[in-house]
This record gives sequence, structure tokens and C-alpha cells, in this order.
Amino acid sequence: MSDRKVNIAIVGLGFGAEFIPIYQRHPNANMYAICQRTKEKLDQVGDQWKIEKRYASFEDLLKDKNVDAVHINSPIHLHAQQSIAALKAGKHVASTVPACTTLAEAKQIVKAAEKSGKNYMMMETVVYSREFLYVRELRDTGRLGRIQFMRGSHLQNTDGWPSYW
Repeated sequence: MSDRKVNIAIVGLGFGAEFIPIYQRHPNANMYAICQRTKEKLDQVGDQWKIEKRYASFEDLLKDKNVDAVHINSPIHLHAQQSIAALKAGKHVASTVPACTTLAEAKQIVKAAEKSGKNYMMMETVVYSREFLYVRELRDTGRLGRIQFMRGSHLQNTDGWPSYW
């Protein structure tokens, strides 16, 4: 295994900003760049987390040869097109759900991933929630005690949500 860290760029800093400390703490990741259309939000998050590399343009971010992987947290209607563009630019991609809103977009993502040879991951991000991370920390530090039985669930009622969900 290489000692080289993967340079991560996060696109979309609403929910996406929640992942910055996770990447900053990961031993194999370098929280390299952030991307946000709104300069005020871009600078606020960049200053808060001390991230120097900032992009207001997704297209400019894709031109950066140092970006290895893109984590897409942009509005839903952009997920597929940004994932495909990032794969075509030679970047690994993680996208928050949903990956796309049509079957045609899903097929395009698969085709782009296969052609690029890069990894694509649709992330069900609830597994990275604060609650999950806290319970994992309790387990890892031994403060939870010996686990004899565990059960979990995640209810996501989609009443009133768009039909593509």
C-alpha cells in the first residue's frame, strides 16, 4: 500500500461541509480543495477549516491535476452530470444520494465509470452521521462495553418526495 494520500475535493458546502473533518482525520486522505458557487460560503468554510485550495467553478476544479477524487454534494439535479464530468476528467467520484434522477443518467454514470477506470460510489451518507461516529467512538474506546447484541434501523419516509426517489 502506498503512503501517498488521496487528494479530495468536496463540491457543495451545505451538507458537504460536514465531511471536511472526516477527510481531515482520515490517514489516507488529504482534504485538498473545496468548491462552491457562492464566494461568501466558499471563503467562510475554507477559512473555518483552513482549506487553501478553493474553486467557485466546478469546471476549474476538474482541470486541477492534483485532485484525485471528487465528493459531490451539490443540488440533486447536478449529481449525474457532475459525476460523469468528473469521471471523464479522470477523477474518482463519490456522490450523495440520489446518484441521478433517470435510468438514462444511471446508465451514463456506469458507462463513464467503466470507460474511465475510476471508482464511482453512491454514498448513503447516513452511515457517516454524527450519531454513527459517536457510537463507533464509544465502541472503539471500550466505553460502550462488550457488545452482545446489536440491531439498527434507519427509517426514511419518502411521502411527498419527488417520484425519482
